[in-house]
Amino acid sequence: MDVQQSAQPAAVIQTETPPNMRRKWLKKLISQRYLQVMALLGIAWMIIFNYIPMYGVIIAFKDYDIIGTISSAPWVGLEHFKEFLTDDNFSYVMKNTLGISLLKLLTFPLPIIFALFLNEVRSLRFKKAIQTISYLPHFLSWVVLGGILATWLADTGFINDVFMALHLIDQPISFLAEPNYFWTIVITSDVWKELGWSAIIYLAAITSISPEMYEAATIDGAGRFQKMWYVTLPALKPTISILFILAVSGVMNSNFDQILVLHNSLNDSASNVIDYYVYNMGISQSRFSYSAAIGLFKSVIALVLLLIANQVSKKLNDTSLF
Repeated sequence: MDVQQSAQPAAVIQTETPPNMRRKWLKKLISQRYLQVMALLGIAWMIIFNYIPMYGVIIAFKDYDIIGTISSAPWVGLEHFKEFLTDDNFSYVMKNTLGISLLKLLTFPLPIIFALFLNEVRSLRFKKAIQTISYLPHFLSWVVLGGILATWLADTGFINDVFMALHLIDQPISFLAEPNYFWTIVITSDVWKELGWSAIIYLAAITSISPEMYEAATIDGAGRFQKMWYVTLPALKPTISILFILAVSGVMNSNFDQILVLHNSLNDSASNVIDYYVYNMGISQSRFSYSAAIGLFKSVIALVLLLIANQVSKKLNDTSLF
């Protein structure tokens, strides 16, 4: 009798029936109806403006003419891709794109360093002043900043005046007319515009770090720099990893707005990046299929870079987008 009783299960695991699960799901859905409506509006916006227009990508494989329709355009297959890869402009367009983008990628740690040091500022008033000054350029469009830079970098501009006063140059330099200076101008102005804004997400992540970790580090005798290195940076590692993955996937992007306002015929050899080339082919020369093929080529490379960076990040620190 005892053996039979011990053979019986100690407890019977009861699972919810499908009707009960559906009722709970509906009850939760009704309680969150306003949030669900907001989410549905966002999903609808994404479908209408991001996914439905993707139908137009097929013109990359057609010889599309604005007079006709996409469906009536004749198929040409990979002809436009082959033309781009064998184009005389391909080498220097890719060189400019990758050169500028990789240099911008090297500036990726600057917002992190800025956030770390700004977090160490004890004067709240001074900290807010620095934050405000560093954020302001982000809210100015590149059209405005392009005009400011063109004025500053002119022969009689502010930069030349300063360099000549410091005896760094003997005569004024037309910086925007010299291809050798263009990449430096682009990188420097991009850091100036986005440094403060890019640091916001790191400052937000720093505020989520438990004060007890800093207290424990203080008890162990750690100084400010040691706390930054052994407490703050490890806590920021997931945030840094995600943003770095996104930065790597955007290597083929060179900030079209910035290039457009700073580009001119004199610096074309250093400023003609893939985004500007697509704009020139598609808008100026009305070669819509050719420009769509180049854009699709760029998007495929960006997707491959995203997958590689995501996989590497997952292997190294167990942090990834998916």
